[in-house]
Amino acid sequence: MSKRAVLEVIALDVEDAVAAEAGGADRLELVTDMAADGLTPPVEVFAGIRAAVGIPLRVMLRLADGFAAGDVRALVRAARDLRAAGADEFVLGFLDQAGEPDLAAVESVLGELDGCRWTFHRAIDRAADRDALRKRLSDLPGLDTYLTAGAAGGVDEGLRTLLAEAGRRGEPGYEAQLLVGGGLRLGHVPVLWAAGVDAFHIGGAARPGGWAGAVSAEAVGVWRAALDASSWPAP
Repeated sequence: MSKRAVLEVIALDVEDAVAAEAGGADRLELVTDMAADGLTPPVEVFAGIRAAVGIPLRVMLRLADGFAAGDVRALVRAARDLRAAGADEFVLGFLDQAGEPDLAAVESVLGELDGCRWTFHRAIDRAADRDALRKRLSDLPGLDTYLTAGAAGGVDEGLRTLLAEAGRRGEPGYEAQLLVGGGLRLGHVPVLWAAGVDAFHIGGAARPGGWAGAVSAEAVGVWRAALDASSWPAP
């Protein structure tokens, strides 16, 4: 019996979203400004994408480059406005100057999310202590996913960490799904899948023309077909 892997694709606009869905994406991460590694999109962009596709959307809550929360009141307003527009899944994650999770900022934002499901993003790859971060966040409402490459430098650098964390699934702090992204290549997938990783996140890999171009349904389809390959049994 095989198990379908989750494929999440970064979308910047309606064109991206429609192509990603057509290619077989299960979920989209909505952002703007990839020069800053992805910031909160305008509410109007979210609304347009929500009207155009039927798959789940996770919306980034991040207002400036880096992993500091910055203006928490502005983050809270952004979360409130997106919720009012119908957003019900989110992506966020803030660190303090010591690389510890900024729980005050995270909890302030979560106060607007009404228990919505959310991903703690690649801030974990910059944390002073990944294990400690997971355990400190484990009781927060709605947290169901960690987006991580295992290391700040990407999956090549973090593969060993990813495999180790996959092996701890279900332990305290490791209940959330491991969503692997950040320099992810198709060649990484079989070993990750064999270790129990069942969710994969792509951005540039969905854009043959680079970030200046749109998502390609064909490129997403290559990933969908590979993830669905019958030669990869359920972990």
